[in-house]
Formats: sequence, C-alpha cells, structure tokens
Amino acid sequence: MAVLIACLAVVLLNAYAALLIILRSLVYRVRLYRPMLLNIGLSFVPVLVSLVAIAGLLGIPTLLSMTEIRPNVASAAIWAYLVVGTAAWLLLFPNAIYLITELNFSHRREEDPVPLWYDIIQTLTVTLSGIANAVVSLAVVQTAFLVITDPNTSEGIPLSSWSFAATIIVLGAIGVYLGRYLRFNSWDVRHPLSMLRKLVMHLRQRGKAIEAGGFVLTHAVLIGMIYVPLYLLGFGALRG
Repeated sequence: MAVLIACLAVVLLNAYAALLIILRSLVYRVRLYRPMLLNIGLSFVPVLVSLVAIAGLLGIPTLLSMTEIRPNVASAAIWAYLVVGTAAWLLLFPNAIYLITELNFSHRREEDPVPLWYDIIQTLTVTLSGIANAVVSLAVVQTAFLVITDPNTSEGIPLSSWSFAATIIVLGAIGVYLGRYLRFNSWDVRHPLSMLRKLVMHLRQRGKAIEAGGFVLTHAVLIGMIYVPLYLLGFGALRG
C-alpha cells in the first residue's frame, strides 16, 4: 500500500507541475512555455520504463514455461532482457534529474506580467517532480537489482546494491551536465564518436573540466542525500 501511495503522489506531483505551467499561460496571458512541459513528460518516462521493464521481467518465466526452451537458453534470454532494459532506462534516467536545472528561470522574461512568487512555486514544483521521478525509478531498479543478486536478503541492504545506486546517480548527474551544457539528448548515443569529440573539445576549454566535476559532484550528492533515506524508508515499509 505504501508503494502505491508513493507512486500516486509522484503522478500527482507531475500533473500539478504541468498544470501550473498551463495556468501561467492562461491566467497571465503569456506564451505557453512548451519546453518545460516537454521536459516534465521526458522526466516521467524513466518511471514508466522501469515499471514496464519490471512487469516484463515478472512475466518472462511464465512465458518461457509455456515453451520448450532449454534452461541455459532461458537464462541467457532473461539476462539479455535485463541488460537491454537497464541500458534503455539508464539513457533516459538523466531526464528526471535534468529538471533541477529549470531553477535557472530561463523561461522568465523581464516584460512578463507573471509575479515572481508564482514562477518560484511553479519552477520549484517542476524541479521536485523531476527529483521524485528520479527517486521512484531508481528505487524500482535498485530493488530489482537487489532481488536478482541477493534474493534472500534479511540483514538489510548489501553494499553492492548501494554501489549500484551510487553509480547510477553519478552517471545521471553526468548526463544532466551533457544535456545542459553540450545540449546532448538521450538519442545522441547513436553517434558516440561525435559525442566524444564534442565532449573532449568542451573539456579542453579553460576551467570547464573543473566546472564539470563540481557540477556532477554537487548534483550527485544532492540526489544521494534525498534518495538514501527515502529508499531506506520504502525498503523498511516493504519488509514490514
């Protein structure tokens, strides 16, 4: 029940963030800022992907039992599904954390009649929705990792599980930096050499490497400080 309530709260938070953006346009008669709406949608995709992937994983054993497939082939199929599913989710995961960068108020113009207090609430809600999406989707994936690697866990969460989550958080922060400052998108991985070339050129600029390191570190620490206690609470609720 606690998990369902948490998922519902995240959905409502995303809906409220989108509603505030739409009301901003309707009430104050300014241009609808569509990029922010798009970013909210992209931010929620990792949640959907993680849930769909877990549902598919639960259904694979049933599907395989209905066919005459050798155990070693079935095991290989399951691991292939896990690798592909995790990779797809990981490429989308930075879209959730990315909403932190909306706090730069890039949508606000000096001539806008929108009160500052409204934009503060709207942008903060958008940012919180992204953080919530990141927490929920990572929690789903970490729990799946925990079940697969240590299904008989009874003494708490093993270090390997935390290491997995920490790696994802750092990679997510790196993805946010690449998206904000180099304007990369998840689908740009189709051109890895071009991405690598642009990244090297960017980091060769004076001070950019230090800036990138500071960006990734501070964002990762923030997400980690929010995620760890929430996951502990959720894990405790599941075990209870």
